[in-house]
Amino acid sequence: MTRVDNTNAENPAPERGSGATRPQVEVVVVTGLSGAGRGTAARVLEDLGWYVTDNLPPELIGRMVELGASAEPPIRKLALVMDVRSRFFTGDLGVVTEPLHALGVPTGVLFLEASDDVLIRRFGFARRRHPLQSESADGTLSAGIAAERVRLAAVRDAADLVIDTTELSIHQLHRKLEEAYGGGTPAALQLTVQSFGFKHGVPLDADMVLDVRFLPNPHWIPELREHTGQERMVRDYVLGRPGAEDYLRTCHHLVNLTANGYRQEGKRYMTVAVGCTGGRHRSVAIAEALAALTSSAEESGAVDTVRVVHRDLGRE
Repeated sequence: MTRVDNTNAENPAPERGSGATRPQVEVVVVTGLSGAGRGTAARVLEDLGWYVTDNLPPELIGRMVELGASAEPPIRKLALVMDVRSRFFTGDLGVVTEPLHALGVPTGVLFLEASDDVLIRRFGFARRRHPLQSESADGTLSAGIAAERVRLAAVRDAADLVIDTTELSIHQLHRKLEEAYGGGTPAALQLTVQSFGFKHGVPLDADMVLDVRFLPNPHWIPELREHTGQERMVRDYVLGRPGAEDYLRTCHHLVNLTANGYRQEGKRYMTVAVGCTGGRHRSVAIAEALAALTSSAEESGAVDTVRVVHRDLGRE
């Protein structure tokens, strides 16, 4: 899920050739050596709220900016991934940047590189050919990498930011990109709290599973049986049982610790599954309470948004 950044909404740029105004769009061109991490960079930028396009023909870039500015909601940040696979990009950066500068669009260039031995190892792991390998004299991977370095030398020299990923882990690259393109705020994590019934199976996509079957089951209380954990009478009963509040606070603390760790490691989504027998009473009440506590707590800075899903509610 991409969050649209509304920065600079009050600072529109002039429309070329008219007195009209449009919202300001910021562009970054993402390029560099094959195998140096362009795909990872694109995913990180997308998580940071950038709209990412891959190898867009230069003649369509200006149109893309105009469409993005007039979209609802408008696209404020546009990342253009360009590489030698595209017949439109031969290493002449001006073909990409000059039309943007003519529109008055702030444009930066990110260049990713790595050492030859690391690139060779990465291509070996991926078991794929270098895009220029077949064009080299001897058809070797080393020759393809060398040819790409020559073709992109001028682009590297003109780049605003060059990142050498030779010694970087994926998580370290995440952090560098967040510092450069995250607007000074580390990307937060989106949390889903999902209730479920164990008798219907544990959710396969859960990052953390909480079991609240130790709490007394409202199913055996005649006046509560037909109600759900979303209703106050059931919620008060569940949270009023001995140990329920302590368990909720402990789970909240554990979720925060895990969310902070996930965020530091570059993960942007987390699902906490809360289960009881049928997924109607206890798990629903605890899931709602955990989500509310996480949304309101000051120390939950690692979590950007929280949503609640009741998978099995109404199944019976």
